[in-house]
Amino acid sequence: MDAGTTGIAGGLGSDLNRAVPAAPIKSGRHRWVVVALLFAATAVNYIDRQMIGVLKPTLAAEFHWTESDFAGIVFWFQLAYAIGYLSFGKVVDVLGARLGYTIAIVIWTISHMAHGFATGVASFAAARFGLGIGESGNFPAGIRAVTDWFPQKERAFAIGLFNAGANVGAIITPLLVPLLVLWFDWRVAFFVTGLFGVAWLVVWWAIYRHPSEHARVTREELDWIRQDPADPVEKIGWGRLLTVKETWAFALGKFLIDPIWWFFLFWLPGYLFERYDLDLKTFGLPLAAIYLISDVGSVAGGWLSSKLIKMGCTPNFARKVTMLISALCVLPIWFAQSIDSVWAAVLIIGLATAAHQAFSANLYTLPSDMFPRGAVGSVVGIGGTVGALGGMGMALFAGYILDATHSYQVLFAICASAYLLALAAVHLLSPKLEQARV
Repeated sequence: MDAGTTGIAGGLGSDLNRAVPAAPIKSGRHRWVVVALLFAATAVNYIDRQMIGVLKPTLAAEFHWTESDFAGIVFWFQLAYAIGYLSFGKVVDVLGARLGYTIAIVIWTISHMAHGFATGVASFAAARFGLGIGESGNFPAGIRAVTDWFPQKERAFAIGLFNAGANVGAIITPLLVPLLVLWFDWRVAFFVTGLFGVAWLVVWWAIYRHPSEHARVTREELDWIRQDPADPVEKIGWGRLLTVKETWAFALGKFLIDPIWWFFLFWLPGYLFERYDLDLKTFGLPLAAIYLISDVGSVAGGWLSSKLIKMGCTPNFARKVTMLISALCVLPIWFAQSIDSVWAAVLIIGLATAAHQAFSANLYTLPSDMFPRGAVGSVVGIGGTVGALGGMGMALFAGYILDATHSYQVLFAICASAYLLALAAVHLLSPKLEQARV
């Protein structure tokens, strides 16, 4: 791994001082309103997604679930996410971000509320499957919107900002959901939080348009958005995308890091319950703190690579150096199991989740760096599907390991090493992040 890391740094050295062409003068900031909408959607997405993890101790006690039962429920969500991600990538490329996002949130909101009617493993798995189909549209649609609304030099920062909504959702969930359970019950919690998606959809449909069709976008802002060279207009199918190594640079990165994030999302609440003897009233604050730290990583990761590009570095150098720093910050989680203080553990785990978000913000930017706009949604869909397949394997493996050993040590070791492996895969397959020959 040391040699691979050295190779990355050496391969990037020649990129450091390459000049970036002059750009039009900025005027207008409506594109940041779009980021705010994407941020809110991602927060809702993660509230709905994370609730099963927050409620795991409550539901496991009521329905007598084993770790493998819970892993099976997570598996069906991941399977649907894999199927839906690939499909929504193409849907977004054909229909655009506005309609694609609408279809996604309608499906996931209905499925989320359906959890309130579940009565056991099978019905929870069915509701999670529907949720996975709908939620898989969030990032293909969001990244397509960023690609439409931002020039290359701002995309990583914009993606980092809207991706920070994931952490806000993950912060809100352990603070809000236990209160809803204590005031009412867990079924009402699903119904109440489902209303967030309905409210967002009303605002999205009223506000969002393509920048060329939006009355609030000035000519100067439109020129700023369009400063990059024009993309080819030819439609590019999956068959051609699957044959180029740039697609697999993104997809293998997702395969290696997505399972780690799923593990954090679905198993951290149970880990805090068991390792530190917390309960429904006390585990919310430590868990919220972890995701608050994550938010810093999401914004900082996007900001750093965008800042490096504005300083004159190439996207190749900026993205990969930021990803390398992020990968190194995950390493201390290897020792999380041996930490006896809950707040010390929060700092170590929070650093790892923040590093994931910084790494992910830059990884998500790669399709827009290497592919024309008309293929971005499809490439993101392929990568998301491959990542979800990895998540399926991780879910079953985590359930097996925890039932067999009752220890998280092996799982934390996998978390620590995944990001350096992902960066190595990206660099070997796309040493310069050049435009894919499709």
